[in-house]
Amino acid sequence: MSSKLFLSCAAAWIVAAIAVAFSPLSASAQPTVTSGGNIYQRPMAVAERNNLYCAGFVQTGTINTSMQLVGGHEEQEQYVYSENNFVYINVGSGGRLNVGEVLAVVRPRGKVSDKWSNKNDLGFYVQEVGAVEIIRVKQDVYVARVKTSCDNFLLGDLVLPIAARTSPMYRDRPPLDRFADSNGKAMGRLFMARDNQEMVTRDQIVYVDLGAEDNVQVGDVLTVFRPLGKGNLLMPNERDTIQNSSYGYESDEYRGGKFSNQASRREGDRAKGGSVSQREAKSARPAGIR
Repeated sequence: MSSKLFLSCAAAWIVAAIAVAFSPLSASAQPTVTSGGNIYQRPMAVAERNNLYCAGFVQTGTINTSMQLVGGHEEQEQYVYSENNFVYINVGSGGRLNVGEVLAVVRPRGKVSDKWSNKNDLGFYVQEVGAVEIIRVKQDVYVARVKTSCDNFLLGDLVLPIAARTSPMYRDRPPLDRFADSNGKAMGRLFMARDNQEMVTRDQIVYVDLGAEDNVQVGDVLTVFRPLGKGNLLMPNERDTIQNSSYGYESDEYRGGKFSNQASRREGDRAKGGSVSQREAKSARPAGIR
């Protein structure tokens, strides 16, 4: 942070939750509990439920594309699937799965493009769609039930093992000093928000271009600031009271890329190909299942 940059009145504390996989849900902690007339604070996680388990992530390495959703029960009636629907998964290149195993379902959306970041290649965005549970093991496919859905499932979505995930616990902190000097630590950019949001607030998911190479760890607290007098999407040009618009009021400035909420995943282990169609997803079925 240079001496020319000042915290605006909208600055706030934000915890960067670095999410890499999906794990089963757990009950949320109650914020306060009364006992014998006394009120005390019960430990609370910073991120829970949807914010922890459906956050999505950005990665630079390749992603395993060998297992994917190749069909759905009564697919002649629907093309999107959600909680408690049944789907079919091709066997893939890994070891055999067993009944009862829970797997993550993800959807690579494509390369992240951002003019704000100083890093040349941020990687590609991977949306976390939910989790499935294997209920039947057949010769060439697995039958699975959608256990948890963060969004609609589409044929062609990838299936991956679930890695452990934990959230840092909430801690009381002193009030934010809006006029503090730079501490000399790494400085990055908030380059994208989940679901193409451009204005975010408390408990919403954002992506920051600081990672392990910048010595950032889970639980670190980052200060969000902007250059003085800059960064407001709604303020009109100083020359005009209201700007003309013939195509709507959305902007492409902070979206991180052209990701449609309803599109299927991009092909390739780095999500550089075209969108996977229903026909292409079904072509991955074993020869005996058409």
